[in-house]
Amino acid sequence: MLARHQEPIVAIATAPGRGAVGIVRVSGRKLSSLIEALCGRSLKPREATYLPFADADGSPIDHGLALSFVAPHSFTGEDVLELQAHGGPVVLQLLVARCLQAAAEMDTATGQPRLAGLRVAQPGEFSERAFLNDKIDLAQAEAIADLIDASTEAAARSASRSLAGDFSKEIHGLRDALIHLRMLVEATLDFPEEEIDFLQKADAQGQLNRLQTAVMTVLGKARQGALLREGIKVVIAGQPNAGKSSLLNALAGAELAIVTPIAGTTRDVVQQTIQIEGVPLHVIDTAGLREGEGVDEVEQIGIARAWGQIENADAVLFLHDLTRVGQADYDSADAEISTRLHSRLPASVAVIDVWNKADAAPVSLERTGLNLSARTGEGLQALRQQLLQQAGWQQASEGLFIARERHVQALHRVREHLEVADAHLAAQAQNLDLLAEELRLGQNALNEITGEFSADDLLGVIFSSFCIGK
Repeated sequence: MLARHQEPIVAIATAPGRGAVGIVRVSGRKLSSLIEALCGRSLKPREATYLPFADADGSPIDHGLALSFVAPHSFTGEDVLELQAHGGPVVLQLLVARCLQAAAEMDTATGQPRLAGLRVAQPGEFSERAFLNDKIDLAQAEAIADLIDASTEAAARSASRSLAGDFSKEIHGLRDALIHLRMLVEATLDFPEEEIDFLQKADAQGQLNRLQTAVMTVLGKARQGALLREGIKVVIAGQPNAGKSSLLNALAGAELAIVTPIAGTTRDVVQQTIQIEGVPLHVIDTAGLREGEGVDEVEQIGIARAWGQIENADAVLFLHDLTRVGQADYDSADAEISTRLHSRLPASVAVIDVWNKADAAPVSLERTGLNLSARTGEGLQALRQQLLQQAGWQQASEGLFIARERHVQALHRVREHLEVADAHLAAQAQNLDLLAEELRLGQNALNEITGEFSADDLLGVIFSSFCIGK
């Protein structure tokens, strides 16, 4: 544990801005003297007390509720003081300043500062201390931020399940099974002279197969959870006047982008996050893709930005105008865009052909892709379902938990190590040391998810994304 983790911390724990209630939180060791200075009395643990919060001269900064939590029975595992005041930013800043001032004052009984070293908390430091003091594991700590940032009801409920420990229980179950298998292999290595075939009698192959199946099950859930958290980035691309802005407005159910018959109306990127069955979709409208005369400098910048968005998309909706299909210049430009899309995008990025203006097309043509009308809404539901299918979404179950991309990658590594371990196990005694190493590496990958094994820089990256009061 780093030296800064021993220092007491203080921060505003509620969101910036004005509100009915704001909270200032202090966490550290032996807060009784600070409590006396701020509240003018001691507090009964875990019981809300209404009182004035005193300034240095004894005058009240505000009146509110004070709560004291004694270690280890607190969120951080340390002594915690929460001051619940009126939610004005100036009031809360005054309370933080008073906490820092009171902490530096000398306690007349001890002749020492009331709370030496009190400082303003860094982002995520309260949750980091909860993790370091074994109140929560790393996956649960991340779920706190995910619950706060959830953009859909499904994501919020899944984050709540992760915070309650559902995801961690799955990981711990995998780890326990892996540890048991490691013990069998290590015993065989330690006692090679024994005639008993430890691995065969203990059904090591069956245990490994069951473990591989369990990992794939959890990996599938984690992929779904990561999709709930991250969503997918969908870029609408195509020639000018194909109806890209109209499609964005139709999907969003609001007039977000300006729609006119003038080519080049959309000059910049317009983005809106919508949800389909709880999955966030970040839909991006881009400038029409074209070249040649009539493209001014501003539109060229918009087209360059459009290609930048396309190259970073999870899926691209290539929008075609059914009313112009068959026109030589239009078909030629569409073919050129199609060639560029497939040459610049990896195979993992889907390009979905969408044929717009079905309501105005003279003849209904059979083409690969989806026919729709952004104006009437015809075909929009089919498009939504195809986007979910392309993203790999399956109907959410009640037991789904939130997950992050790093969790998915860690589980992928576990799966790969177990596949190699399976090959070594088939070779029996010749490769048992390699088998043991693959199982160890698989366990390390599992431990990274919950934090039993993790590097300090990984912790720094995770908790630095939190808000200050968490």
